[in-house]
Amino acid sequence: MPPQPSQPQVRKNILKFLKSFLGIIRILQIVFGAGLWVTIAANKYEGSIHFVLFVAVLFWLLTLALFFLTLLDKQDLVPLLGGERWLCTNLAHDVAAAVLYLPAIGVMIYKTDRNSYCNLELYKHHCLYKVYLTAAVFACLCCLAYLVSVIYGACRKCRGEQTVI
Repeated sequence: MPPQPSQPQVRKNILKFLKSFLGIIRILQIVFGAGLWVTIAANKYEGSIHFVLFVAVLFWLLTLALFFLTLLDKQDLVPLLGGERWLCTNLAHDVAAAVLYLPAIGVMIYKTDRNSYCNLELYKHHCLYKVYLTAAVFACLCCLAYLVSVIYGACRKCRGEQTVI
């Protein structure tokens, strides 16, 4: 078992990751993803919104796991996916997230459009238009964050880099 790094070295690694491009992008993905699923879950939802909620919660949890594994520099402990494959693992995760967020955006735009009739000031009944609009914006921001992460990871992979930070 390799020797454990000292406490100041661990803090230094954590700060290095938090200040890195990938660390910032991961934080944005976590914040936008949480915004999306909290917005949906806090209100009444039905039908195809379940898919959006599934995508949002799944990738929020996976991104949280990737974030903390990288933050704590424990990616070598992940069987089959860690170590030298960690950059590819992150890239595959980001591609899958971006691909699944695209139909989620479509669903949210469709639902927003379907509820646009109740955006009138004189409409007095409960209306989900603003909820769906907010969720659509969060879904777009999530997808954009994952696409930026895909481009960044692909560029790093093409240059032959192996580490995430």
